[in-house]
Amino acid sequence: MSETEPIVSAGAVIALRLFDVAYAIDLARAERLWSAQARASSRLRLTATPPKAMAFGVPPLALALDPVALDLGGQSVSAAVSARLYDFGAISIALRVPVAEMPWSGYVRRLNQVEQMAGGSTEAGPWARLLARVRDPLLAALERPEAQSRVEEDYLIGLVQSFDQPMSAAALQQRIDLVPLLSGEQRALSESARQDVLRQRFSYYTDDLVVLTWDRAFIYEPRGDSDVMDVVEVANAQLLEMRYYDELLDAELPRMYDLVESARRATSVLASRRFAELARGLYTLVAEVTELTERVDNALQVTEDVYLARIYAAALDLFRVRSVSAAVDRKLSIIRDTYTALHDEASARRAELLELLITVLIVIEVVLAVIPLVHR
Repeated sequence: MSETEPIVSAGAVIALRLFDVAYAIDLARAERLWSAQARASSRLRLTATPPKAMAFGVPPLALALDPVALDLGGQSVSAAVSARLYDFGAISIALRVPVAEMPWSGYVRRLNQVEQMAGGSTEAGPWARLLARVRDPLLAALERPEAQSRVEEDYLIGLVQSFDQPMSAAALQQRIDLVPLLSGEQRALSESARQDVLRQRFSYYTDDLVVLTWDRAFIYEPRGDSDVMDVVEVANAQLLEMRYYDELLDAELPRMYDLVESARRATSVLASRRFAELARGLYTLVAEVTELTERVDNALQVTEDVYLARIYAAALDLFRVRSVSAAVDRKLSIIRDTYTALHDEASARRAELLELLITVLIVIEVVLAVIPLVHR
């Protein structure tokens, strides 16, 4: 490590907080509602990547909000605020704290200060006010809105656009210890822990660097491209939605077992109808969750950009998106199997009822035929 501490000439600390707010969002209607308030909005696209290489399935709606003042280390700092709406029901809010002419050690402290301010509960920081500022004017565009977001995700990004002197990615890693920034730890980590923190490193040019961890990322990007941040945000949004549906199905499975057991204990002639109604309810649940999870899976489509594809795949692995998605698929499979069993049982009950009715009709017909013979 060099004795001369680098100066961050231009950069930012970006805190992301993502919320599940509805079953789905009508982005076109939300854009009209937002524009009606004379506020700026746009459809997001990757700035430095051709659409044929990587593109959004449905481009999120980006909204501009008024800046907010944050108390960081006893100092009032103005932070830019933006929001993005995803069609699968998620809202992402970003706080961007600018950094200029700050020594590296001060930059690390500033990032930790932002984390302390923004990393707590929604009620403790500015998030509840910002979410209400975005959601309330757009309620008419939300399909089946949640009264309160049950699932949230947060992420912290340290962005450096330039140092006080030009620096390659290799020189940066020699002069700067990124571990304290990425881990948030002030004590020295073991060598194995350090290697784990720095494991997901990526560079495309000689003068850019991306390092991803579970809850933080460092991005050195002199050209000002935002594609990496956009990809990381989409991966967080996918994790948010998969967690939501995983928890939804966790709650639904015990309820489903109770309803199935109750239906099976029923001995009335309406038991087959109860089976059929329960099966229809499960089919509707499976159809809705499958539709939304497919929409989430297709949020970002990667074709030709190998570099961004590697970063995107690493983010999905780090955030355990695939494992949560696999858990959702397993639970959906259980519900599908239950639906099939209920449908078959309902059909069997109807067949039994039909056989009973036929038998009763035959008996009645025999009795009606015998009665005149008895009276002769």
